Amino acid sequence: MSSHIDKAPVIAGAESWSHVGNKRVGALCIHGFTGNPSSMRGVAEAFAGAGYDVELPRLPGHGTAVSDMIPSRWSDWSFEVAAAYARLAARVDKVVVAGLSMGGSLTLWTALQQPSVSGIICVNPASQPQAEEMLEMVKGMLAEGTEVFPGIGSDIADPEVKESSYPETPLAPLVSMVEDGIRPMLSQYGSCKIPMLLITSKNDHVVDPATSDELAAQWGGPVERILLDRSFHVATQDYDKDFINESALAFAAKVTA
Repeated sequence: MSSHIDKAPVIAGAESWSHVGNKRVGALCIHGFTGNPSSMRGVAEAFAGAGYDVELPRLPGHGTAVSDMIPSRWSDWSFEVAAAYARLAARVDKVVVAGLSMGGSLTLWTALQQPSVSGIICVNPASQPQAEEMLEMVKGMLAEGTEVFPGIGSDIADPEVKESSYPETPLAPLVSMVEDGIRPMLSQYGSCKIPMLLITSKNDHVVDPATSDELAAQWGGPVERILLDRSFHVATQDYDKDFINESALAFAAKVTA
């Protein structure tokens, strides 16, 4: 159970979204760490346009003010994702899950929790723990009373586009993402047989592209890979966004056929 309550108002464009389609197939779309639904809205709308039911949740602590995110943890985000999945699964027969960055982590988590998922789409997912030295440094900063450091958001090649992510990165939630979220999943990746479409930006300044190679090697199900030359981390809002949407729809059609 999540007891997290956001106090600040939701910023424009960061609202959650739900859509009822006409094909008894659903898409759960999950945004990333310090981001909000705006980064996955294009993907969600592409699925809706193709007749899918859609859930695009806003993760607790996100899309309001960074002060709301500081007390939020992996348990809050995964609780919200599980609730969105349940809402979707109640009204469709098949579900695909798509996520960006930490949304990719939560996509992997959903696949491990829900073996009936038809397929998953991970865009630059955070799938491997950060280096131990970095985590120890972050914990040291927390112990000294530092709650945030400069933001990781809006890693986008297209100069016309800005992600409406937080300008700061909250440190305690970052530790929770790695220790409560990613690390416990590592030993389970190999047992999951759900098909994956893994989309990786070669020039990602937030998540090391090499971690996608590790995930592909660890995953127990079939993995299709797409490498992006032009887009940075927030590829769903970058030069390749239309190609990502087309690829996601083609993959989803195949795994739900």
